[in-house]
Amino acid sequence: MSLYSAGVEYGIHCLLFLVDERGDSRESSVRDLAELQGVPQEYLAKVFTKLARAGLVAATEGVRGGFRLARPSDEITVLDIVTAIDGPKKLFDCREIRERCAVFEGSAPGWATEGTCAIHAVMLGAQKRMEEALAQQTILDLARRFGRKAPAEFGQKVNDWMSERRDGKGSAGDIPLQTV
Repeated sequence: MSLYSAGVEYGIHCLLFLVDERGDSRESSVRDLAELQGVPQEYLAKVFTKLARAGLVAATEGVRGGFRLARPSDEITVLDIVTAIDGPKKLFDCREIRERCAVFEGSAPGWATEGTCAIHAVMLGAQKRMEEALAQQTILDLARRFGRKAPAEFGQKVNDWMSERRDGKGSAGDIPLQTV
């Protein structure tokens, strides 16, 4: 079982497509992003509602409106996206099992329950390091990493595909955002 939902993966991928090769924001509709990536449009609309509510994307106006990044790509971290879509997540939920040892016969001594549980402390440290790692990576970082991997013609094909859609030669319109 994964810690984060499929919506996190969909959201990160979508935001990557809202960044051009220079790191500038570009515009696209939820419908087009769903079609481009082969993901469910209705689910993606819910993801974008959350991203907009968190101030990571902004709706664009007009008949062919869609979304663009609401902040520069180097100011949107992976942790921002994860938190916007799935909310804060605990890596571990301590059940205070240390209080239940049969040897204590129903009354755990102070030394056994004093302070933070050692196991919980390890898990809190791991969560902190994971969140720090996610906070250090921005959409721009991911876009650059992807750009180094993909052939140049891929970026051009994506630009052409999105331009065709935006100019009205592709899909017709977008679906409204749903309140989640």
